[in-house]
Amino acid sequence: MSLWTSLEPASATVDPGGSTTVRLRVRNTGDVVDEYRFEPVGDIAPWTTVEPQTLRIYPGTTGTVELRFAPPRTPDATAGPNPYAVRITPTEHPEATTVPEGNLTITPFTEIRTELVPPTVKGRFRGRPRLAVDNLGNTKLTASVSGSDNGDQLSYDIHPSNIQIEPGRAAFVKTTLKPRQIIWFGSKEERPYTLAVQRSGTVPLDVEGTYVQRGFLPGWLATFLGVFLALAITFVMLWIAYKPQVRSAATEKLQEAGVSTLPPSPSVSAPVPTPPAPTQAPEQSPPPANDGGGGGGGGGSEEKKESKAPEDTAADAVTRLAAEKSGRHICYRAYVEGDGWTDPACDGKTAGTVDKGKPIKKLNIAVSGTKGTAGSAFVHDPASTNGRGHYNAPWSGAPDGVDNYIGSRKKDAPDMLGFVINVGDGTNRICQTAHVRDEGWHGLGCDEPGSGEGFIFGGTLTNSLWLEAVRFTV
Repeated sequence: MSLWTSLEPASATVDPGGSTTVRLRVRNTGDVVDEYRFEPVGDIAPWTTVEPQTLRIYPGTTGTVELRFAPPRTPDATAGPNPYAVRITPTEHPEATTVPEGNLTITPFTEIRTELVPPTVKGRFRGRPRLAVDNLGNTKLTASVSGSDNGDQLSYDIHPSNIQIEPGRAAFVKTTLKPRQIIWFGSKEERPYTLAVQRSGTVPLDVEGTYVQRGFLPGWLATFLGVFLALAITFVMLWIAYKPQVRSAATEKLQEAGVSTLPPSPSVSAPVPTPPAPTQAPEQSPPPANDGGGGGGGGGSEEKKESKAPEDTAADAVTRLAAEKSGRHICYRAYVEGDGWTDPACDGKTAGTVDKGKPIKKLNIAVSGTKGTAGSAFVHDPASTNGRGHYNAPWSGAPDGVDNYIGSRKKDAPDMLGFVINVGDGTNRICQTAHVRDEGWHGLGCDEPGSGEGFIFGGTLTNSLWLEAVRFTV
């Protein structure tokens, strides 16, 4: 061994979004001048820089390089101790490569983003908004969710009321709002409410929404019935008060003269003449058939219109697959900007494009044997102030064998950054992996059946990136 190394300090601490520096001392214990190349390795290598990257050291002398660690303030910077290493390769003796190791502790931070989907719900007897909770911190989030409003006008059924979210993941909380009093007649009324996300030892994070309660019957119908009832009562009262007295003046005059009225004799009806039988017109011979030699009339043949081939959707593909092979299946296709719909892919195959810079606008998903599927798209937000996208509304779902669509392929529709998806009632398992611009394929992610969440998030939260391809399995 012709090399001696020392890390000063061997253990360091850094805050996400900040930076820290560690000195690496290298001593050439050989007998020739050698040049050393330095390369960071390990999980935190993307956040590590070495200055200088090469160092020429004379025999018996010592050189120093600086390792600068700058983890981003994102969920990828996992809180806690993170080992790191630097590969040192001598030019003259490459077989004597040395890899000194150290430890970098990343401090934890918490960041939560919440969004009601949709923020305003309407209904006569209930409303069903969903609360999306994103854990943008680097530690596991544990919180409870509760609802309140002024005047205690609503009751809240929240499921799940307690959530646990891993860093970089999202969860959806289903909420059912029920008014305590029904509006039988009248116009709609707005009832503001608040859903609070409470973490231990912190101030609750409030998310405000509006429930628009509609009347059971429209107000104009109540007015109409009231007016109609009043007119009916008025008519009956007037009829009773002013009922006409009808008498025969001719009968009274005859009685005064002592003349009795006799019934009239039956009149003899005149015979009705029988109409003459209609004369039948002579039959005319039909015109000769047109053999195509004449040049008259507009009896040309109709042009046959070409019929457009039916679109092959995800539901068509999963139906064919289920007929060939029993079990659980999922098929999907992507609407790619500039290319349109891709062919359906099934059970872990790729839908979309890879490394072509073309974003996905919309996804078409269908399942078989999973009791249906539901999902929502996380899209680019041009008005973002924190570099993140947002969820588009509404949440959409479909039973087995039926197409489900998330996202939009309208003109100027936003690019998809990610998605949330589940199958069945949350007890079935679904896995996904997504290909993101400049990041490549992300790791495989699966939901945890029976955990109470039943949703899996794929893609990215970053506004400047976009989704290029997806794979699903059930």
